[in-house]
Amino acid sequence: MFVLAPVHLFIFVAVIGALLLFTRWDGWGRALSITSAFALLLMAFGPLGGLLTGPLEARFPPPPDDMPAPDGVIVLGGAIDERLSASRNRPTVVDAAERLTAPIALKRKYPNARLVFTGGSAAQRDAAYAEADAVQRFWRELGLDQGDVLYERRSRNTYENAVFTRDLLRPKPGERWLLITSAIHMPRAIGAFRQAGFDVIAYPVDYRTSGESVLELPRFATRALGLVEFAAHEWAGLVAYRLSGKSDALFPAP
Repeated sequence: MFVLAPVHLFIFVAVIGALLLFTRWDGWGRALSITSAFALLLMAFGPLGGLLTGPLEARFPPPPDDMPAPDGVIVLGGAIDERLSASRNRPTVVDAAERLTAPIALKRKYPNARLVFTGGSAAQRDAAYAEADAVQRFWRELGLDQGDVLYERRSRNTYENAVFTRDLLRPKPGERWLLITSAIHMPRAIGAFRQAGFDVIAYPVDYRTSGESVLELPRFATRALGLVEFAAHEWAGLVAYRLSGKSDALFPAP
């Protein structure tokens, strides 16, 4: 939920605290304001983002460069801004662009591998625009041969990515399929695909931390706040997917 995102939550708490300063509960107001300010400073300038993100990004290392040729490559959505792409009538890529550029390099390296993009719209219903439409145009403009590329346009979340892609491909035993998504998102994605009965090989991209130390300090406050939001979303998603039966483990491992 919007309000429960860490940054949003503490901003709302700070506002409530400031309002309480003008009431007989001014003591509570000071406590809430100070707590919120400290939390926001920690998220913006402290190592919290790295502490939350490090274990997620390190969970699934990339495959070796000399790996056997895969039968196919699956690319998860999440790199396109749907609203801006629809309003501007052209693909608008967000900061997870490597989800879309890495598959191009893999396709050129393994020309016989099938390429599949899975991503519809995050809208719950009546969506007139699918992320796959923007990706198809984006890859076409970059010169990617569209001859054997498949697009799955119905999925609205990671679990549906897994189920609908499985139904589309009907993978055979022994086939090797790479799964491309952001490294921070890979544990939840692998858990969902395993739960759907589709065994895939992690190919993480779009790293947000250097991996040198979980205590590394951020360079920019805005990026640090965004990283905390992203990591908190993934940890909450891991718990929710496990409790709802959409993942085979709380914290999937290689």
